[in-house]
Amino acid sequence: MDEKAAALPVAEMICFSLYSATHAMQHAYKPLLEALGLTYPQYLVLVALWAEDGQTVGQLGAALQLESNTLTPLLKRMQVQGLVLRARDARDERQVRVSLTEAGRGMQARAAAIPGCILEKSGMTLAALTALRDQVNSLRDQLRAD
Repeated sequence: MDEKAAALPVAEMICFSLYSATHAMQHAYKPLLEALGLTYPQYLVLVALWAEDGQTVGQLGAALQLESNTLTPLLKRMQVQGLVLRARDARDERQVRVSLTEAGRGMQARAAAIPGCILEKSGMTLAALTALRDQVNSLRDQLRAD
C-alpha cells in the first residue's frame, strides 16, 4: 500500500465518505418515514414487496442484503403493525412467505413522494444520482468479490 494512502486524514477516506453519506441519507429519510410510522428498514421491506409481493424471507434477505436473524424480528414487528403477513409456503413448509396486507399496499400511495423528496434534497439530477448509485454498487460488488 502506498504510504500516502495509509496516512490519509479521515475526511479523505472513501470508507468515511460512504459511512457519513449513509448517515446523512438516513437522516434525510427519517422525517419522511416518521410521518408514515415507518423505520428505514421497514420502508425497504415495503419497497421490495411493492415490486414483488409474496416473497420468501430468503428472497427478501437477498434483495435487502440482510441476514434472516435481522430480517425476521423486523418482519414480526411489521406483522404486528398490520403491514405484512408471514405464512409458511404451502408447497415447502421450510419457507416463510411475506405478503402485504391492505394497509401495507395502501402505504405505497402514502410513500409515493419520498423518492422525489430525496432527489430534491440531494441537489443532484436523476442522471447524476443514478450514476453515483451505480458506482457505489460496483464498489460494493468488487469489495465483496473476494
